[in-house]
Amino acid sequence: MVERILHAIYAPHNIYCIHYDQKSSPVFIKAIKNLAQCTPNVFIASKLESVEYAHISRLNADLNCISDLLRSQVKWKYVINLCGQDFPLKSNYELVMELKRLNGSNMLESSRPSELKKQRFSFKHELKNVPYEYRHIPVKTTVAKDVPPHGIEMFIGSAYFVLSRDFVNYMSSSQVMKDFLAWSADTYSPDEHFWATLVRVPGVPGHIPRTEPDITDLKSKTRLVKWNYLEGNLYPPCTGTHMRSVCIYGAAELRWLLNYGHWFANKFDPKVDPILIKCLEEKLMDKRQYVQT
Repeated sequence: MVERILHAIYAPHNIYCIHYDQKSSPVFIKAIKNLAQCTPNVFIASKLESVEYAHISRLNADLNCISDLLRSQVKWKYVINLCGQDFPLKSNYELVMELKRLNGSNMLESSRPSELKKQRFSFKHELKNVPYEYRHIPVKTTVAKDVPPHGIEMFIGSAYFVLSRDFVNYMSSSQVMKDFLAWSADTYSPDEHFWATLVRVPGVPGHIPRTEPDITDLKSKTRLVKWNYLEGNLYPPCTGTHMRSVCIYGAAELRWLLNYGHWFANKFDPKVDPILIKCLEEKLMDKRQYVQT
């Protein structure tokens, strides 16, 4: 899937940072390293994390790649993060047109947290082995956290973002960001509030005023994710299967995916439905050939 995603979004003037989990199998790591040697604008992150679910390590993986990208000689204008079960719904040409329309602003979810979501950052969390989950996850303690530093007002979103270079540059040297990152280290799934909160900080490049309405996943075109508890209401039922409440798409959802207007979607798995991914690849290839002619 990583190879297929890269093939679908590759352009020689872009630059691509790949971060693999240090817990990955030796076979997978070797394959990724070989893939990164194919072209000069694809590279492995210089610092790698052992990523745990809903843990700060997930956010650090993105930050490691962003740090490397800022040191690159390539004069990129936007950074977009993808995971191994994403796939693009638009061609590179269409993505460039969409980015031009953003005109320096950022695109990501940013909503006021519900009382339930506030629990994620109101109490300290400790990474523990949860037997029924078969993995380590942050578990809430009874220790209340201090208020966020610098009077930051909390917003919630997702792990996915489209961020301008001006915003990333500004944040890389910002004490507010550094203090907020340190404060977020013992929260639950900090990647889902970190960027959503920082884009609301007054004065940052492309900032979203705190007075503006919530930006939900349906308003932000960054990533189209289908949650099982919203199926039949906001969107049609999943025709594939589910993993932790998220739909792994089936081929019957091809038309819906392409017509919804989002840039990328999640989740895809060739073991669930290889036909859907093949059809999306062919659609993107047709668009690419149309632009070239």
